[in-house]
Amino acid sequence: MANERQFKLRTHFIATRGVREYRETIPSLIKSSDQVLEIGCEWGTTTAILAQHCGAVIGTDISPDCIARARQLHPDIRFEVLDAFDVRSALGFGHPFTKIYVDLSGFSGYRALLDVISLLTMYATIFQPEAIVIKSGALKQFATLCRPWRSLSALAQSNDHSETATEDEAPVG
Repeated sequence: MANERQFKLRTHFIATRGVREYRETIPSLIKSSDQVLEIGCEWGTTTAILAQHCGAVIGTDISPDCIARARQLHPDIRFEVLDAFDVRSALGFGHPFTKIYVDLSGFSGYRALLDVISLLTMYATIFQPEAIVIKSGALKQFATLCRPWRSLSALAQSNDHSETATEDEAPVG
């Protein structure tokens, strides 16, 4: 049963479709003070782009072969083998990650949405980053169809605090 403290995360979740959109977020979201974790870095191409914009970055992948290749291609960047669902190991990196990027190729379809939401919630709860960017067309499409419900009493309360209600405050239907 849900309670008032559940799902009160402050992390912003940004769903992108495809590598181009995923990488387009970097210049506008990443600051030089950010410490970034990339989950699913493969050969480190996006990790190297992130490294140009942030203070520190760690690229991770479940494949030791991919990590070996990433280390060879980008010897000045830290890469580690990590199963995305092993958050405890990610904690062992010893960084207070402010942004997390997630590119897991097996998580693109609708059948993986529950796993994606679970993964995002775990990382948001444990690290409390400002933002998590995920490459998932299915999640992006699903998110465009979601609207938070606001009851009429909640709408009236928000109108007491401001002159006009935003689109998100209006009841749907």
